[in-house]
Order: sequence, then C-alpha cells, then structure tokens
Amino acid sequence: MRIAILGAAGRDFHNFLVLYRDDPQAEVVAFTATQIPGIEDRRFPPDLAGPRYPEGIPIVPEQDLERLALEQGVKQFVFSYSDVTVGHVASLAARANAVGADLVLPGTRTMLHSRKPVLGIGAVRTGCGKSQTTRYLLDLLGERGLKAVGIRHPMPYGDLSAQVVQRFASEEDLLRHRCTIEEREEYEPYIARGRVVYAGVDYARILAQAEEEADLILWDGGNNDLPFVEPDLHLVLMDPHRPGHARAYWPSEAQVRLADVVLISKSGSAPAEAIEAERALARELAPRAEVIAVDSILRTVDVDEASLAGRRVVCVEDGPTTTHGGMAYGAATLLARRAGAVVVDPRPHFKGEIAETYRKYPNIGPLVPAMGYSPDQVADLDATLKAVPADLVLSGTPIDLAGLVHPGRPIVNVQYDLAEMHGQPSLAATLDRWIAEMGLGG
Repeated sequence: MRIAILGAAGRDFHNFLVLYRDDPQAEVVAFTATQIPGIEDRRFPPDLAGPRYPEGIPIVPEQDLERLALEQGVKQFVFSYSDVTVGHVASLAARANAVGADLVLPGTRTMLHSRKPVLGIGAVRTGCGKSQTTRYLLDLLGERGLKAVGIRHPMPYGDLSAQVVQRFASEEDLLRHRCTIEEREEYEPYIARGRVVYAGVDYARILAQAEEEADLILWDGGNNDLPFVEPDLHLVLMDPHRPGHARAYWPSEAQVRLADVVLISKSGSAPAEAIEAERALARELAPRAEVIAVDSILRTVDVDEASLAGRRVVCVEDGPTTTHGGMAYGAATLLARRAGAVVVDPRPHFKGEIAETYRKYPNIGPLVPAMGYSPDQVADLDATLKAVPADLVLSGTPIDLAGLVHPGRPIVNVQYDLAEMHGQPSLAATLDRWIAEMGLGG
C-alpha cells in the first residue's frame, strides 16, 4: 500500500521508523510538513530511510495531500503531529476520503519499551507548564541521588543525518548542534543542572544510548503529543487558563486517559471554577489517576520586581505557546501586569519573519513570540526588539535571550517555577512512592 505521512518534523519520522521502514507491505512515498517554518522541500535521507528507499523520501507541503493521492496513488495518510484541533484532524480525514484514501491515527503501538524505569511528562496543550515541571522533578530526583537522563520530544529542523542521536550536556553541545531558540528553551535547564538530555530522529538508538548512563529515563514531551517511550509513571498537565481543551485538541484526550497523575497547572492564577472544571474532566477521563493542583511562581532574575513599576516594557514569550498554542499572554506579561509596568504593544513593529508569523497566527497578543527556527528568524527577532519603543525587554522564555539578541536596552528575565499548593496531594510524595515501587534509590 502506498502511504504518505503527515507531519511537522518529529512524530512523523518516529512513526515511519517504528511502523513502516521495514514493513514490506508499505511504501511511503512522501512526508508532508506544516506548523514549523522552512521544514518542507527537504528529503528524509537514505541512511535513515533504509535500503528500501535508496533515494530517501521527499518532504512536501501538506497542501499537496490531494496531489499525492491522485497522482501517486496514496491510499493511506498517517496523521503524525499534534496540538491541533479535533476539527483540524477531521478536516484532513475529509480531504483524504474525498480522494479515495484513509486517514490513520497511530497511538500507543508507537511507544518504545525501556529496560530502565521511565517517568513521563505530557500535557493537553503546549504552554501548560511541562518545562517547569521537568525542572522541579529533576531537582527532586537529584536530591534523592538518582541520575535521571532526559529524552526530549524531537525538534530535528536541520540536517537530519547529523541529528540522528543528539546528546546535550554543555553549552558547546548546543553550539555544535546549531540549536534553535526553541531547542535551547528545552535543553538549557538540563545543562544548568549538570544533567544530560537526548533528542534527535531515531528514538530506538537514542533510548539505547540514554539507558547506558541513566538510573531512570525522564520522557520530556513536546506539545501535547503522546510519549515515544512507554512511561511507568505518566504525569499529564491540564491548563485551567484554557479549560476544556483536553476534549478540543488532538491528541489531548488520549493523553489524559493515559495519565497516572494529572497536574492542574498554574492554579494559583486561574479562576476557581476553571480549576474545578478541569478537575471534573480529569476524573471523568482518568478515574484512576491522582489529580493534583499546582501553582506557577513568577519572579524576576537579578532585578527587583518593584523597579519595573511605570516602566515601558516589551514582553517576549515562548514561541509555540503563543502561536499554535493559542495563548495571548505568558509569564513575562503576567509579571509585567503584577509589577505595574506599561506593556508596549510590539505588533506594529514586527519585522520580517516575525511579521509573517503574526500573519499566520493573527490572534497573537501584545507580545513578541520568541521565534528562532533559523538565523533569519533570530535576526528578525533582534530587529523587532530594537524597533519597539520600550525601556526594557521582559523575557518570559527559559533561555538566556541576551546571548542571542542585542536590542540596545536591558533584558530582564522572568523565571517561573512549579510550586506545590497547601491542601493538595503532594507531588513529591507521589514521586517517592513511585521511586520505592521501582526499586530505585538506596
């Protein structure tokens, strides 16, 4: 059967390697690409595609779906990306059906089994707080003397052959792999803690290498996608600032149904009725899961928050969260409001690819998304920040933005950390029970 895999440079490659590369009944004629700028018009290389594909596999825009069916005889499209509405998936199914093909939604059969215990972190949307949860758990595991090695959901936006297995343990590794802003946001917290995180393309090889230096594996999910490695304890975040999204986005509901622990994130700043609505939905979808409300604590780094009062600030927020994640604000914006700063609307000053991002995602709020998938985007981000009439830049991304852009005004970093809440079950105690069950520790 002739197959095309609909993707966004990540899950699509994993699904191919696990399900189709060595299947003589399947011929994958193309990958399609969307969501991420500049990832189409490449080829999945022959060294990764295997001997059945000596010329590799083309990667084409998703708009070519009908052409692939009508001109190349594709009978099955395999949906392989995330953080889109359920309606978006249904529309793709309709497009496939209209040209005589089927849409397939692979699930847990794509998970790899590890010989080490696996702690998984997922979410119902991008921007729920996976990064702060990962940092919190890494610190807890370190305090307990356990070596957790991270495996991060893929972001292979460059040379795929050079990105088969990527190991990040130092700033030099980030430079050597030419990491984008989006990659740095995820990898730098590991490096700052003296930890190791893997990513890349071939997750069977990544897992095998990570297992050699780990007491346990920490699966660090991306967007709202399902894990690539089967977790022994799976934590899933729900966001009361976006109540009900577990039912509205794909594959969010599956995430919650798979959860052992549901964390209702950022509960300290969310309406009580939204928190209770998320709690009720979690209990409906995952009745055996433990449900814990947690908070997100915001603070400035190296600057007294009180000094921001009355200052004109331009807020830089996580790119995916504020584009396809649909959030009109982030950590920097929330802290600016709390501090009494004047938030300058930067959207009239967007340059180049930042302006193009705004055209694609017109619901972006009065902020600058930290887009940096390419050197051109980083240059346009720098030009945008220079053009905004503000006293300082308030950065709500977890990276050192000052190392990448030079806007000619101070950059103040906003740190956000997970905090447990009084009256809620203890996440730390849950982790300790699991550690004991797995026979980890002394």
